[in-house]
Amino acid sequence: MWLLLAASAAVCFGLRGILYQWTSRQPADRNVLLFGVYACGAVVALALNLFWGQPWTAGAAVGIAMGLFSFVSNSAMHKGFAVGKASLVALLVGLPPLIVVLAAMVLWKEHLSVGQTLCFVVILGGGLLVKSAGGLSLRNMEGAQWGLLAMVTFAFTDLSSKQAALSGGETLPTLVLMYVTGSLLFAVSAGVDRKRQLAAEARGGAEAALARQETAAAAEGVQPPRWSLGKTVGIGMAVGISNISGMILMMPAMKMGITGLVSAIVALNALIIMLYAWIILRERVKPMELAGMILAFAGVLALRLLG
Repeated sequence: MWLLLAASAAVCFGLRGILYQWTSRQPADRNVLLFGVYACGAVVALALNLFWGQPWTAGAAVGIAMGLFSFVSNSAMHKGFAVGKASLVALLVGLPPLIVVLAAMVLWKEHLSVGQTLCFVVILGGGLLVKSAGGLSLRNMEGAQWGLLAMVTFAFTDLSSKQAALSGGETLPTLVLMYVTGSLLFAVSAGVDRKRQLAAEARGGAEAALARQETAAAAEGVQPPRWSLGKTVGIGMAVGISNISGMILMMPAMKMGITGLVSAIVALNALIIMLYAWIILRERVKPMELAGMILAFAGVLALRLLG
């Protein structure tokens, strides 16, 4: 059951990554958009809990830490997609299990069987094969720093999710606190950015304003108009459905399964994003990259057979 939940979460997070890549190239305020993503999560989780009535326990407070880590990871991933190669950022975002499996061994004494270890190595080996085939170099490292930051903080989010389950935190109350925390952080970030923008405009004075008007006039018909606040929040909330769906599926999987294996399965969402990058964005695919994807999926199939 945990494998099905983790695989379904991977699909949801893959869709989230695709939508992040698309919105990152649109004329929208990133923090406002992500506020909409997290506001959607808070509303959906709260509404579902009013229906199911999961109890509020002390373990749910771990959701606050999850909100902090996911705030950083989602910001970094969205920024990476805006400035870098989609397949590169997706690959880095897919490597948190390397951190998670080691941390789980230290924190909770979780150990994999020989077969599970082989499957874990095969799954991550497939991802690393895609990575090596991508040919990381100084010429195509744009966005890599954001992908690395997202990788580390996504790992901390996974570990926090497991800790919430171990502490007795129910899924929906934990997610309410996570998304409320993230919403507040994105709202504050958007406010700070707006304040800085207004201060810069005030310092620039009339000459800067005139220059901006001339630039805008020259670019009229070329640059699309910036999304309004309402449109940005609305589209963010639509994107947020994929995010909250993935979290609702992942948290029970973390509770039932071995942390490192669940994280490895969920991290396969990176392969969905890379398929999108290759097919839709027309990023070039190499034979080794395709082989890596096949190897990763073979590892998932082997894990299912062992289960």
